[in-house]
Amino acid sequence: MKKLLKSAMNGIALLLVLPCYLCFRLGSLVMGPDKAFPGWSQTLALVPGQSGVYLRRAFYRLVLPRCDADACLSFGTIFSHPTAEVGRTVYVGPYGCLGDVTLEDDVLIGSHVSIMNGGAQHGIERLDIPIREQPGKWPRVTIGQDTWIGDRAVVLANVGKHCVIGAGAVVMQPIPDYAIVAGAPGRVVRFRQAPAPAPQRAEDNSAPIARGA
Repeated sequence: MKKLLKSAMNGIALLLVLPCYLCFRLGSLVMGPDKAFPGWSQTLALVPGQSGVYLRRAFYRLVLPRCDADACLSFGTIFSHPTAEVGRTVYVGPYGCLGDVTLEDDVLIGSHVSIMNGGAQHGIERLDIPIREQPGKWPRVTIGQDTWIGDRAVVLANVGKHCVIGAGAVVMQPIPDYAIVAGAPGRVVRFRQAPAPAPQRAEDNSAPIARGA
């Protein structure tokens, strides 16, 4: 029953955001999707409560290449690029600021987390040209499956699968799978370990002794 109710709510939300989606498509024809998209993301970010979660998810399911029907995008969540991808059962806490990112399945993101596209978005080499006019680099950032990012972390590079990024950490370099990261700049403090396999009982291959021998 709960699953059917959720499916019905998702369907209603899709109908409600359909005008927003059509306006976005019209705006994309005039100014391009990269300029038309942020305004709608900012507008829907301000819808409070569970209704906001349903409306944001419905809009992003129409616009983004992938946004799973079970994703939870909390109040204040903003995407800056219409090319972002959101996997299955992803959770983004309040006031998340996300760029051109891929959030793989089961990613958990705390509140006030910023995931940026690298640390070289603006060139700074020349002094005769304003920084805003110097070319930069915008690498796509991927957060691996089952990774947890704590509150107010800043992520500028890829993070592997099954990682834990501590609250307030600043990730400036790619992080390998299973790493636990803390600090600013973020450093790997240890790795998560899979549980050791249970010891197997040795088989007794000796031949049975016949009675009366």
